[in-house]
Amino acid sequence: MSHLELDRRSVLRATSALALLGLGTSAPSGEVSAQPTSTGIQPKPATAATRAANQALRDYLNYADRQDFENATRGLIAKPDVMEIRNADGKIAWELESYKKFIDVDRPAPDTVNPSLWRNAQLCMQHGLFRVHDRVFQVRGFDLANVTFVQGDTGWIVFDVSSAFESAKAAYELVTQHLGQKPILAVVYSHSHGDHYGGVRALVDEADLASGKVQILAPEGFTEHAISEFVIAGNAMGRRGIYMYGPLLPRNPQGGVNAGLGQTIGHGNSGLLLPSKFIKETGEKVTIDGVEMVFQVTPGTEAPAEMNTYFPQFRAMWMAENSTNTMHNILTLRGAQVRNSLKWAQFLNETIELYGEGTDVKFQSHHWPMWGNENIIDYWKKQRDLYKYIHDQTVNLMNKGYTGVEISNMIKLPPELDKAWFNRGYYGSLKHNSRAVYQFYMGFYDGNPTTLDELPPEDKARKYVDYMGGADAILTKAKADFEKGEYRWVAEALKHVVFADASNSAAKELLADAYEQMGYQAESGPWRSIYLQGALELRRGVPTAGSINTAGPDTIKAMPPEMAFDYLAVRLNGEKSAGRTITLNITFSDLGQSYGLSVENGVLNYSRNANPAAGATLTLSKTMLDRLQIGELSIEQAITAGDLKIEGRRETLAEFMNMFDTFPFWFNVVTA
Repeated sequence: MSHLELDRRSVLRATSALALLGLGTSAPSGEVSAQPTSTGIQPKPATAATRAANQALRDYLNYADRQDFENATRGLIAKPDVMEIRNADGKIAWELESYKKFIDVDRPAPDTVNPSLWRNAQLCMQHGLFRVHDRVFQVRGFDLANVTFVQGDTGWIVFDVSSAFESAKAAYELVTQHLGQKPILAVVYSHSHGDHYGGVRALVDEADLASGKVQILAPEGFTEHAISEFVIAGNAMGRRGIYMYGPLLPRNPQGGVNAGLGQTIGHGNSGLLLPSKFIKETGEKVTIDGVEMVFQVTPGTEAPAEMNTYFPQFRAMWMAENSTNTMHNILTLRGAQVRNSLKWAQFLNETIELYGEGTDVKFQSHHWPMWGNENIIDYWKKQRDLYKYIHDQTVNLMNKGYTGVEISNMIKLPPELDKAWFNRGYYGSLKHNSRAVYQFYMGFYDGNPTTLDELPPEDKARKYVDYMGGADAILTKAKADFEKGEYRWVAEALKHVVFADASNSAAKELLADAYEQMGYQAESGPWRSIYLQGALELRRGVPTAGSINTAGPDTIKAMPPEMAFDYLAVRLNGEKSAGRTITLNITFSDLGQSYGLSVENGVLNYSRNANPAAGATLTLSKTMLDRLQIGELSIEQAITAGDLKIEGRRETLAEFMNMFDTFPFWFNVVTA
């Protein structure tokens, strides 16, 4: 197909935007106002079928309930007149102004936006500095995640620091302006996702951390998971993240309107400082600057390493990201390991048992707080039962012989869970979460012999098109079904036409139209983005400029050699390395440790013991390896400077390096 290049600034926007979720760090910033290059193709209006589907949801849910709007605006101290945050180069790192042009609390949902998702966008637009408790303050709407400031006797304890330096700095400046100048004495990372630690270097000086002047607390396992989650499969996750978060979509009623957890994703510069103290068990108490904190460790819930924090003095509970005002993901659509929904529910039940009676306010790293013990207990119970219901009923149907796809079309929440606004699927969805539970237990295979050894999409598509009478016959039927509002089936049929022949412009256009209407109906922000990004690429082609760096400088520096070698191993080209044997030793002068690397049987293995028969031995510092990986200098430059020494056959290193792939970022998704 023809790859039409999108506006490079838009691609840079995407490149840096996904940094916040660990999908890249220290990426260049792009102008947020940039839109894809116009090709004369305009979005289509909502069809009658889409308008009817969205109206049905308006009729089903209680839009007269305005409690969330009261909670989202309660305690407002100040907000900027213009919500723009710029980086050191003067370019926008975060803004809400483009949303203000079409979203406000009094404007009804347009036909092209699911009305429930529109309501969530209206709530997420409430931004500024808020008082949660006499000594707890939040800056919301300065990034996808909140920055929370807990007042000690002399300074601040900051809970989560957003995704980017620029957002964290702006949040601290707003707090200082209205609450006075106070030092930051500690930072608490609630969990291992990048939108909760990426801005730390704007608030904490590394020298102060090393001296103990500032502490950073995190749950046990934080470092391993923060570093590793997006490295091994980072390229694929980054590309899929473009679909999930839609950073290339225009911001208007036909494009990006809300990301579910917050209004959008940021695109500033990110980093990582490693914790100075790890919390290992529930009930562990830490007092900093007169503030007592009791931690609830919740591994394997929303993140592999996560913890809630209870403040007995304030009768307040920080829920990290274990309960937010949406159904969360059991499996994120960008790709990740499946989360354990049963364990998630069990930890929420533990929260109720341990801290329920003593909590009058709960707040978290996304969305707005809740006040009142009775309200909070009801909320926790319904969030707990949401994840347990999805788990239990999926497994129930699974044990009756239904597959993941079948279950996702059968499972329904009871009204008492389904109609609770905080359980609606703005980020996760009931359909893909039920399939995640199925995958957790059963894997990819649905038990049908046909799906055990499926044909590749292109081969399958050609046969489908042939069996269905050819592309023209399919298009004729698909157009009729489109007029009937059967968009899911139209997409199912036309994907085969497009995969069989990516040059079929009529099929691509109709498939894009189907995706577009499905996006307009989607209640989940990520689902909307995925459908609309698919439509965008079908109409305008796959971008060709830019990429996403899934391992930024701080991440690389924090990676132990073993993790670096694991990533190198997945880059090994199996065909190039087949039949070859290469051995190489690497000695890290600053670590006092040598490793033996070997390529054999098409696999890269490593050992903490050097191989005396290695073809070559490299001696360098771990810091120099980091600089090489970051791209600060080349191997030849390091050798010339004497920072990299090679003993043995120099050709061995060249042969070794020639066997590794560089992954293409902009691979096809909606076409072959």
